[in-house]
Amino acid sequence: MTITTAEVETRAMRHAIALSAWGHGTTSPNPPVGCVVLDGDGRLVGQGWHRRKGEPHAEAYALAQAGSAADGGTAVVTLEPCCHHGRTPPCHRALIEAGIARVVIAVLDPTSRGRGGAALLREAGIDVVEGLLVEEAHLVLGPWLAALEWQRPVLTWGCCLPRQGSLTGDGTVLPGEIDTLVHDDTSTIMTTAIERPVVRTLSTLPHDPHQALTALQHEGARTVGLAVGGAAIRPYLDAGLIDHIEAHSPHETAHLPHLPDEYRLTRLSRLNDGLRLSLTRNNANTI
Repeated sequence: MTITTAEVETRAMRHAIALSAWGHGTTSPNPPVGCVVLDGDGRLVGQGWHRRKGEPHAEAYALAQAGSAADGGTAVVTLEPCCHHGRTPPCHRALIEAGIARVVIAVLDPTSRGRGGAALLREAGIDVVEGLLVEEAHLVLGPWLAALEWQRPVLTWGCCLPRQGSLTGDGTVLPGEIDTLVHDDTSTIMTTAIERPVVRTLSTLPHDPHQALTALQHEGARTVGLAVGGAAIRPYLDAGLIDHIEAHSPHETAHLPHLPDEYRLTRLSRLNDGLRLSLTRNNANTI
């Protein structure tokens, strides 16, 4: 059975999306990006993902692995190649110099300065395709894109629901892709993050929630976990700044406190020690 070029590139993009997830929680303020290089016959000859700010981008890793096999090949990348000099050279130039003939992109980069990387690649005579598996690429890029649009980090609250008494913050239920953990002195701050996130105590941030998130944004945070309980969380809820809630319910009689109507239950899982509840603000479909 012959596999078409479209099928090869779709498979390669899914692989690139999976690679990009390895950068979750470590690349901020940069986006987590994955790249696959195919040779002229459609065989995978290079792959890579961006690991952290200041280190090579996904395209650079993939091209280095591919070597001369990249000449005349295809680069499949989850985000439009960059076109500006920062701590690393522009990726569109590296693709041109490697002799890449075709570039397949999932998501266009909203931070492109002037003409974007896709336009510059076309000007160099490279065939460029945009929009392959956009929704699937958003599984990884969604929080970064949302943080850009909202000009603040995506905020997830981790909490534990006691049988009685006040809520406590719980970092153990926060998603592994957070890059910054904010806690109070009474919360469990161990997280599921593969690499330890930046840790801040709530008392070191401005009291106003909007100002606190602005400060975190300026520091490079894009996905923040709040392990905060009691009255400390209420200003963030009242301001509509909590995008996601991850809650651990160890008792069958425990229940969530009253939340604004804009939150909906998106997942309910049985654990060895209780239930895991996931809630999302209705206009926060980013993770």
